[in-house]
Amino acid sequence: MINFAKNLKMYVPLVRMEYQDIAPIMGRLWSPLAAVTTSFHGKANAQIAVAITAASIVPDRPRVLVQIYKGNYTHQLIRVSRAFGLNFLSLDQLHFIRDFGLVSGINHEKLDGVEYSPGETGVPILAGCMGYLECRVINAMDGGDMTCFLAEVVAGSANSDVAPVTWREARNLIPKEWNEAWNEKIGGEIEISRRRMSDIDYTAWAPPAARSGAQGD
Repeated sequence: MINFAKNLKMYVPLVRMEYQDIAPIMGRLWSPLAAVTTSFHGKANAQIAVAITAASIVPDRPRVLVQIYKGNYTHQLIRVSRAFGLNFLSLDQLHFIRDFGLVSGINHEKLDGVEYSPGETGVPILAGCMGYLECRVINAMDGGDMTCFLAEVVAGSANSDVAPVTWREARNLIPKEWNEAWNEKIGGEIEISRRRMSDIDYTAWAPPAARSGAQGD
């Protein structure tokens, strides 16, 4: 049997193309714009995400894959709570890009003054969204700089027949200074990801509660 943990740890990718050659394709792989909400022991948080995809062909067992970067406070809360909400934003909610995407939940109560209700798992479900999915984590894959969470959808609603807003559309609608702030933020995060993305933990995922000493996570 191949020991992937041993062999892949030493893998260093050899990029043989210019990114600009594939940028038109890569740029269209991002998902609709969503606010990822989560809560644990009374602490609620939200962040902006554009890396979400369906992960089941079985209608009565819907699943999603969501990519969350490890530096985000939301990542910490999802790991311990094992639940999150996907709130797909409407055009009149683009201010959440600034409110949820340009500050950290460690230093700010992002949901202060925001109308929401607790879902079945306790995660915040934002009012006025085009739709939402409430999810419970059932597995995860480490990506070095991020974690890809596999989750079952336990509740949800589509509140509009209009297609969700994409990141490409949103960036053309938000103020110039928000775009500049986002570019500056992402620029720093790209350098962090570049250093961390090859440092993948291939240990099989287990919920924090199932690990010894999990209370320290």
